[in-house]
Amino acid sequence: MYSRWTLALVLSLMPHATAAQTPAEFYKGKQVSLYIGYSVGGGYDLYARMLARHMGKHIPGNPTIIPRNMEGGGSLRVANFIYQVAPKDGTAFGTMGRGAALAPLFGHTGTQFDALKYIWLGSANDEVAICAAWHTSGFRTFEDMRLREMTAGATGQTDEAVQIAKGMNAYLGTKLKTVAGYPGGNEINLAIERGEIDGRCALSWSSVKATHPAWITEKKINVLSQVSLGKHSDLPQVPLILDLAPNDEARQVLKFLAARQVMGRPFFAPPDLPADRGAALRKAFIDTLQDAEFSAEADRAKLEITPVPGARIDEVLKDLYASPAPIVQKAAALFN
Repeated sequence: MYSRWTLALVLSLMPHATAAQTPAEFYKGKQVSLYIGYSVGGGYDLYARMLARHMGKHIPGNPTIIPRNMEGGGSLRVANFIYQVAPKDGTAFGTMGRGAALAPLFGHTGTQFDALKYIWLGSANDEVAICAAWHTSGFRTFEDMRLREMTAGATGQTDEAVQIAKGMNAYLGTKLKTVAGYPGGNEINLAIERGEIDGRCALSWSSVKATHPAWITEKKINVLSQVSLGKHSDLPQVPLILDLAPNDEARQVLKFLAARQVMGRPFFAPPDLPADRGAALRKAFIDTLQDAEFSAEADRAKLEITPVPGARIDEVLKDLYASPAPIVQKAAALFN
């Protein structure tokens, strides 16, 4: 009888013992999957793979982080996967396009997540997005986009590039036409170089500097406008779309495009993680961005690193999701 009771006691305590694991005990010897919402070679992919090489040493237990590309729908596929399917034990997190986080607010079909319930780890940088045209396209200034149609590449209908084009067309009088369906930014850039399209909006200035520095030094592109809350120091003469807004309604709607640039390269984990593992991932993310070896690699790769903590992303999203209903309705009607 004693042995049975002992066995029963051990079995009854096992779930509690598992639940009581520290993050270091849980992560020791494990693999953590980092799902990337775009194809190999683009800006999001570069940031994610570099993070994966360094973040494991800052997570208690030092797990191995494996990057996995899951492109589709302007990163909507990975957003749904992390929310609905990925394990909620801390062994999976992802990176999505900053625009995808607002898809549920605008009522996009196919969204199966609540952006306010993710565990936001933070962003690798506070981004400045640009509209840029290839040097042979004939588009040299913002005014040129008002004079004739400019074709620009995008990954899908929820892609930020599509929303920027719609916002600028509606409120700033541009004539942008988006060509969607590319797997990722790398393929869009190749299409630009081949002359298949004129250029690209929602192109991250940091990505241009990192992946195509010759575009800048050899003046292969003309930067036409900036989408952010403030101008990049490299581009003092290029207009901000918020500064071009003709009225208050336009500014409020276009703010949906500008404010989310704060979450330039966002990383997020599923909801309902054990609190201590969520906190460990958040801390490890920021510690990685401040790591000397990581910083040195980022400098060599010319990737901008301006760490944004997860709490700041929480604030930005809560503010945008709390926007006045009439403004949200106008934005949703436009961006959908």
